[in-house]
Amino acid sequence: MKTSIAFIVTLASASHVQAHVAAWVKGMFCLNGTEPGVDDANTNTAVLPLYQLPKSEWWMQHDRSCDQFPPDEGDFLELPAGKSFTVELAHNRAQTTLSFKGQFTSEWPDGGQHPEDWHSPSPDTCLDANPDQAGGAMHTHNESTAAGTAFAISYNSDISKVTMENLAVFTVLQHTPWKRLATYDVPADLPPCPEGGCYCAWLWVPDGCGQPNMYMQNFRCRVTGSTSTKTVAAAKSAVFCGDGKTPCIEGAKQMIAWNQIDGNNFEMPAGISPGYNEKMGWKAGAQNDIFL
Repeated sequence: MKTSIAFIVTLASASHVQAHVAAWVKGMFCLNGTEPGVDDANTNTAVLPLYQLPKSEWWMQHDRSCDQFPPDEGDFLELPAGKSFTVELAHNRAQTTLSFKGQFTSEWPDGGQHPEDWHSPSPDTCLDANPDQAGGAMHTHNESTAAGTAFAISYNSDISKVTMENLAVFTVLQHTPWKRLATYDVPADLPPCPEGGCYCAWLWVPDGCGQPNMYMQNFRCRVTGSTSTKTVAAAKSAVFCGDGKTPCIEGAKQMIAWNQIDGNNFEMPAGISPGYNEKMGWKAGAQNDIFL
């Protein structure tokens, strides 16, 4: 048994070298990896970022076949209307409670121990750029510069019908990814999903630390406790409004598609990264302005 556990720890630790972050919870696609019939408790397939890919590959993580490995029957990411839900942000499934009874978890995405004010040694380095830091690719200097993450929803059970226009960001969590447990607010007026559920995506664009990539991770989700008859509006491309001159776009907004070979949905000023935060028009918390 000791040999087995040591082997697992080695595998999980080895992933830190090229580690990034994903949102782990029942209802996610490729939770078990992408080998048919294999439940890989140490997988990090969903974690790898998207960079310089054609849309046919980056859309829904098709480049690694995640879109072809849906969650188990009956598994959904539950979205309680007007309340909140929690996911685990981690570099590897082994560092979540979804593997090994949670014995390799900590407060942090890498399963390690870090000070509450964890930060890079200087403004010129990032947590993922310092070999003395075991944080993996957190893409930030500290918590205050973490760019923010988001979830978007499309009212389609058939994922082939999901488009940029019907996939709307409905919640934003500032200063993430940071710690393992991350809690997102749900709009009270988010309507129920169709019988087969909705499609949701976890989204992240790092800000200025490391490779300027992006994330789009897949989930089967459903809204609970809702009697709303409202309709989510068609999503528009966000615009950079952090210059204090350009008006921010109100209402339902699309995910950020950036630094890909094709399918990008806006341009940024040189030297500035987009993000799920105020500079692109997203306020913290539930996005209550997304309805018709």
